[in-house]
Amino acid sequence: MNSFSWVFLLALAASLSVKLWLAQRHIRHVQSRRSLVPEAFADKITLDAHQKAADYTLVNTRQGRLELVYNSLLLLGWTLGGGLQWLDELWHQAGWGSIPMGVAVLISAFMIMALLELPFSLYHTFVIEERFGFNKTTLPLFIGDMLKQTLLMMLLGVPLAWAALWLMNESGPLWWFYLWLLWAGFSLLMLWLYPTVIAPLFNKFTLLDNAELQQRIQALLDRCGFRSKGIYVMDGSRRSGHGNAYFTGMGRNKRIVFFDTLLKSLDADEIEAVLAHELGHFKRRHVTKRIVTMMLMSLAGLALLGWLAQQTWFYHGLGLQNPSNHMALLLFLLVSPAFTFFLQPISAWFSRKHEFEADDYAASQASAADLIHALVKLYQENASTLTPDPLYSAFYDTHPPAPVRVAHLSAKL
Repeated sequence: MNSFSWVFLLALAASLSVKLWLAQRHIRHVQSRRSLVPEAFADKITLDAHQKAADYTLVNTRQGRLELVYNSLLLLGWTLGGGLQWLDELWHQAGWGSIPMGVAVLISAFMIMALLELPFSLYHTFVIEERFGFNKTTLPLFIGDMLKQTLLMMLLGVPLAWAALWLMNESGPLWWFYLWLLWAGFSLLMLWLYPTVIAPLFNKFTLLDNAELQQRIQALLDRCGFRSKGIYVMDGSRRSGHGNAYFTGMGRNKRIVFFDTLLKSLDADEIEAVLAHELGHFKRRHVTKRIVTMMLMSLAGLALLGWLAQQTWFYHGLGLQNPSNHMALLLFLLVSPAFTFFLQPISAWFSRKHEFEADDYAASQASAADLIHALVKLYQENASTLTPDPLYSAFYDTHPPAPVRVAHLSAKL
């Protein structure tokens, strides 16, 4: 261990402590307000539904605490505990060149991490979601999804890792900039391909076949100046009882997607209001802003990695004896969250700001009252708590808390 080892331990301990403290605050706050529906929702949501949402939140937050501790221990095991050093030595015995060996280390590390996190995923899906009536996934479907994800990681991850390591080896001291160009291009390609190539591997997407609703939606799209490849319905009910809608893709490959569960629960006015909200993200260029922010953050991160990769104390401080490009990448991906956690409230604040802006746009193009009705239904059907702890929400929530959001929309009536 060296000085950086202690810096890493301090950052990990600080971030873990704050996360556990926030979780405990959230649990106490939700628990103390479980017995009474907030006044703003008293005539909209029953006490039983409010208590179900509180219980669902409490169970998920408690499991989240266990995952935090578990993942922190795993991180220590991978780094200071010698896990990555062992994996690196294991692949060195194969006698391969630096790039194929590095790819093998990267891919195998991510596969082992996924397996180690599998128990929590199984418990959440087949115990928690089942208990609250949300799970529709069967074990064969769960396993099938996992195999598809593994295959995708191999098909996409192996060439990407190979290209990244080749750039690090061959492109000189500015390799981090060329690697950023590779990553930016790959990310944009995935955004473009996701709606038509990747998402259909897991869900069935069909064009909206309600002629009256489709005509109404098309009128809204025309008013907003939005062109897409179509309005699609996703078979979300195949896996979950949760409902949602989202805007995906980029360029001419844009799509608007409704979960089938959402369409069953909302009337035509409410669907139009929800769509107007999604279009608000498009009109306010939120997707573009998020992409630009992501690109700038990744550029800064890779520039930092370009410097760290040359420092032997970076490797030695995290349990590695021999510096290498693949280990520089892997270590950076593993430990950077411990140092960047305290930036999370900034990201969450901007996301909530975008949600307010999209709500404002929806209120101008459709009906604020209909959007409120739709949100209340979604809160109830998704068992979303109406009483999150304010500080917890400030750190984590990408959407404004229910009372704040509804009050904001009510001012537009």
